[in-house]
Amino acid sequence: VQLVESGGGLVQAGGSLRLSCAASGITFRINDMGWYRQAPGKQRELVAEISSGGDIINYADSVKGRFTISRDNAKNTMYLQMNSLKPEDTAVYYCHAYKIVLGVHIGSWGQGTQVTVSS
Repeated sequence: VQLVESGGGLVQAGGSLRLSCAASGITFRINDMGWYRQAPGKQRELVAEISSGGDIINYADSVKGRFTISRDNAKNTMYLQMNSLKPEDTAVYYCHAYKIVLGVHIGSWGQGTQVTVSS
């Protein structure tokens, strides 16, 4: 399983970035997917998640109305469009692919991509 994030970088507050997560080695279309982030000294937290068919989407309250998660099952790729970025969005963003099998969470993580928002 390989999940490769891209699209991170340095942006000024109010700016936008689009993250991508390219998946290989898994049957992408049957995996639920999520974006998580971890800031220095803080625990990893859920940013947004999307079901395998793309019909169920959840966002952290802190990003609602600013971030949009999407996926293209034909391209085995998930996206995170981030608008109106704030300095508190600065973190390493991770892609997560998972399934719930007999009540057990089975998943894989990408290596992360750094997002830095300057004030």
